Amino acid sequence: MELSLEMLEQESRKLDFNSTQRSELLKAVIHYSEEFLDHIEEIPVYQESPEALERLAELTFEEQARPIEDLLKYIGTAVDNTGINPAGSGHMGYVPGGGTFPTALGDFLAAITNRYAGIYYANPGAVMIEDQCIRWMAKLVGYPDLHAGNLSSGGSIATLTAITAARNFHKITPENVRNQVIYHTQQTHHCVLKAVRMAALDFAHIRRIPMNDEYQMDVAALAHQLDADLSQGLTPFLIVASAGTTDTGIIDPLEQIAALATRYNCWFHIDAAYGGFFALVPALKDRLSGLSKSDSIVLDPHKGLFLSYGTGAVLIKNRSAALQSQFYRANYMQDADGEHIILNPSDVSPELTKHFRGLRMWLSLHLTGIKPYRAALEEKLRLAQYFHASVSKLGYEVGPKPTLTVCLFRQSVGNLEGDNEINRRILNTILKSGKVFLSSTTLDGVFWLRICVMVFRTHKKNIDDLLDILQMNEQRIG
Repeated sequence: MELSLEMLEQESRKLDFNSTQRSELLKAVIHYSEEFLDHIEEIPVYQESPEALERLAELTFEEQARPIEDLLKYIGTAVDNTGINPAGSGHMGYVPGGGTFPTALGDFLAAITNRYAGIYYANPGAVMIEDQCIRWMAKLVGYPDLHAGNLSSGGSIATLTAITAARNFHKITPENVRNQVIYHTQQTHHCVLKAVRMAALDFAHIRRIPMNDEYQMDVAALAHQLDADLSQGLTPFLIVASAGTTDTGIIDPLEQIAALATRYNCWFHIDAAYGGFFALVPALKDRLSGLSKSDSIVLDPHKGLFLSYGTGAVLIKNRSAALQSQFYRANYMQDADGEHIILNPSDVSPELTKHFRGLRMWLSLHLTGIKPYRAALEEKLRLAQYFHASVSKLGYEVGPKPTLTVCLFRQSVGNLEGDNEINRRILNTILKSGKVFLSSTTLDGVFWLRICVMVFRTHKKNIDDLLDILQMNEQRIG
């Protein structure tokens, strides 16, 4: 039987929760979140729970409603008690951040009001808030006023935006792409090569430049390769450097690479997703001074500003280059046409439908001010240096002295294959402790244990907990 319009309205109104319903739902969710945060240090930083996942897999969407209490139980067991706890102070794997509380408030307000942040006409305030965040980051890295920028879902989309801007600015076409050359190192984040492929630039010559003993791009080798390519009639086009590699946390010699990019008329892109916000730390100002010489930069506020996942950023020095690669118009958008001092985010990004993610960053920076972020970054830097010195005293082999907050270390008994297996076992021992989560990497066939101190909740006690675990392991091996 076909439902009447009145009956359809009655059913559809269930989507519009009234004040009493909202209050009850908020009460349940706030209670859950407070319990989580109050007991966050009691939650193992890594755990497996196959039974909880099996129960979640059996849950199906039904025609009728389920109570929030039941759903929160599924979230509590199958989501917040499985895998990595990225909000926990013991998370030192990959490049974490933690997710500050104001981030959640910003996301809550953005979702409640459902403001559209892609076009100035649709919501000038939302676009202005993102623009203020972009301008603050541009000032931090030393970019001029006539830049373009965008808050993205993360470093991957931000990188794609930068690479397509470089492609269009240098007028790379299917006809000439096979004559172009792109330069990077083995330490370049894989999202760069993914963006190169997505931008149809993988038909270009891609040169992997050797690194020095500190895992930095070898500037002399880069200059030699640029000259060699020119002598073969090729066109150097794009140089990609890193300000904080994922594997080692190393900063490439940005000033020297920038000079070569200028000399050879290359687009200079810097992946500063991890290290860019360390420009807030006075001790690293000089190491990061070359950021201002780039043509584009990627930063991740969900790393260096400790925001929740899904907050990346791209800055492009030449505004017209960004617009050339992303600007489109459609008939149905004619009402939004007009001249604005502030760029439409959708005009410099692949995204037309855009989450109001600027609010999480804007609210976070205003609620605490910049000072705690600077202090937290400097603290994490010193903690990495403290760990590097301490773990070396325990008899572990260590990698380069931390430039940022990554430290490599390993146990060595003199046999590469045996060493690698020993360090895999050490990693498993650490994960089973539930106190610390680490990740590993392999460099030149060598398996390294690796910490990255970046969660805002991580403090000296967490480093000491890890050192205690390693010391006990060292005694067992000894």
